[in-house]
Amino acid sequence: MSRTAVEIATQPTCWRRAAEYAADFEGLPLPGERVAVTGCGTSWFMAMAYAALREASGQGETDAFASSEFPVGRAYDRVVAITRSGTTSEVLALLGEVRGTVPTLALTGDPTTPIMSAADTVAVLDWADEESVVQTRFATTALAFLRAGLERTGKLADGVKTVAEAAVDAELAVTEPLPEAVTSAEQWTFLGRGWTYGLAQEAGLKMREAAGAWTESYPAMEYRHGPISITGPNRVAWMFGTLPDGLAADVARVGGTVVAHASADPMADLIRAQRLAVVLAESKGYDPDHPRNLSRSVILG
Repeated sequence: MSRTAVEIATQPTCWRRAAEYAADFEGLPLPGERVAVTGCGTSWFMAMAYAALREASGQGETDAFASSEFPVGRAYDRVVAITRSGTTSEVLALLGEVRGTVPTLALTGDPTTPIMSAADTVAVLDWADEESVVQTRFATTALAFLRAGLERTGKLADGVKTVAEAAVDAELAVTEPLPEAVTSAEQWTFLGRGWTYGLAQEAGLKMREAAGAWTESYPAMEYRHGPISITGPNRVAWMFGTLPDGLAADVARVGGTVVAHASADPMADLIRAQRLAVVLAESKGYDPDHPRNLSRSVILG
C-alpha cells in the first residue's frame, strides 16, 4: 500500500482531532469580520471551500485568493493562510507584505518552518502532515479545523453537517469499494455548488497530480453551458453534494455516468476521489507518493 493511501485512511481521526483543537483556539475569524483566505494549489481550493461556507453560514464576508493573486491593497479584518509545508514562497511573501496592517492566522503542518514567525498566530496541524508529496489529509484537516471554528461561533449553513458527522461519513468513504464504472472511465468532470465547488476543484487536481488523468471541474450549474459537450460513454460527471434538478437526466442523455453521494458530507466524498486518484496512478505504474514534476513545496529562487 502506498504512503498516500495510508494517509488518506487516517482522515476521520484527523478531523476529530482538528475539531477538538478548534474548540478553544484563539485567532480564528470572528463573526462579522471581513476575512480573506489564501493558499496555493490544494490549499487555495480549501480556502475557496471555507470562504463560501463561512459566507453561506452568515458569519461574514469572506474572499479566497491564490496567494500570488492576493489584492494587497484591499481592506480585511483578518487574513488566513493555509500552507502545509510552511515554506511556500508566495504565502510567505504575502504575509510579509501585510504584516502589521491586518491580523494574520496561518495553518501549517510543520512547526519548524518560517511560517511560525511570518504570521501573528499559527495553528499547527502536525498530526495531519504528510510524507507524500500529494496533499490529502492535511488539506481536509485544515478545512475541518476551519469548519469547526464556524460551529463554535455560529450556526452553519442549512444542510451542512458538523465535523463530527462528517467524520462518520468519512469512515465509510475510506472503505467503501469504488464502482467499476468510475475506476475504468477515461475522463472525469467534478462539479460543486457553493462551498463544494472548491472540493470539486481539488478532486480534479488530485487526479491530475497523482494519475495524470484528464479531469475538469466546474460549478454544477455551469456544466451544461458548454462542458457537458465532452461527456459521453465511459466518462464520469461527479457531483459533490446534491445534484441540481435535471442534471442526471442530461448526463444520461449523452451517455455519461453520474456519481453523487448526496447523503454524504461532501468533504467525506472527496476521500473517494482521493482514493480513485491512487487507484488510477497505480494502474498506470505511477508512484502516487511522488508524482511527476512535483515537489512537496514550491520555493521560488
